[in-house]
Amino acid sequence: MSDTSLAAHVRAAAQRLTDAGVPDPLVDAELLAGHVLGRRRGEVQAGIVRGDGLDDERAAALDALVTRRAAREPLQHITGSAPFRHLELAVGPGVFVPRPETETVVQYAIDALLNSPESAPIGVDLGTGSGAIALAMATEVPHARIFAAELSEDAHEWARRNVAGVENLTLVLSDLREAFPELDGTATVVISNPPYVPDEAIPRDPEVRLFDPALALYGGQDGLDVVRALSSRALRLLHPGGLLVIEHGELQGESIRDILAADGWRATATHRDLTLRDRTTTALRP
Repeated sequence: MSDTSLAAHVRAAAQRLTDAGVPDPLVDAELLAGHVLGRRRGEVQAGIVRGDGLDDERAAALDALVTRRAAREPLQHITGSAPFRHLELAVGPGVFVPRPETETVVQYAIDALLNSPESAPIGVDLGTGSGAIALAMATEVPHARIFAAELSEDAHEWARRNVAGVENLTLVLSDLREAFPELDGTATVVISNPPYVPDEAIPRDPEVRLFDPALALYGGQDGLDVVRALSSRALRLLHPGGLLVIEHGELQGESIRDILAADGWRATATHRDLTLRDRTTTALRP
C-alpha cells in the first residue's frame, strides 16, 4: 500500500522540485501543499508532525501544482499571491513578481514620508507593477497621499486589483516619463524599481527569463535608459529637498550616481540590502 501521509507527499514533491533545479524545493513543496489545503506553511509542518494524511483528490491537486513548479513557473503565479512586507499581493502572468529585497528599498521612501513636516506628504511610485511599493507607502503612512503609475496594461490590471479600496492611493495607466504633471513641484518622495537589466544580459533563472514581463526587466543597452528618464521626471515632481529612491542591480550604483550628479541632484548615495549588495541609490532634489 502506498504511503498517503502528508509527509510522504511533501517529501515526494520536494524531490521532484530538487530534480528540476528549483531553489528551496522543500519550502516550495510545503507552500504548495498549504495552497492545496488552505493552510499556512507552519500549519502544513504541524500536520506533517501530527501524521496527517492527504486524500486522493488533494494529492492529485498537489501533483498538478508540483508539475507546474517543476517546469519553473513561478510559485507566486501558481498560488496567485506574493508576500510583500505586511501585504499579500495578487500576482500572475503579465506582472513582475515583487522581490524580498524591494522590501528594504521602500523603507527609504516610508521614512521620508514619516519624517516630513507636511500634514499630507506626497509619495509617487513610478512603474508600480503589482502596486507593492505604492501600497506599502499608502498603508504604512496613512496620512500620506500616494500616486502610482504603470505603463503595462496587464500589470496595471493586477495593481488595480491590489489597490482597490485604498483611499489615499491613486493609480493611473501612464508612462512614467509623463505621469502626474499636476503634481510637479509638490512630491516629498519619488520611488521606482525600474527595469534595469541590460538588453543582452538575459537572466539565468527560468522564472525570470520565461515569466517576468520584458517591459519590467530590460532597460536598454546599459540597463539605465529608464533611470535617465526617472532622473528627469523626478526633478520636476519633487519639491526642493525631496527624495528620489531608485532600486537597481548590484553593479549599477556608481553609474546611477554619475547620471544623477550630472542632472544636478545632490547628496547622492548608494545603499546595500540585507545581503550586503548595492541595491538602492538615493538623492535629494536641489
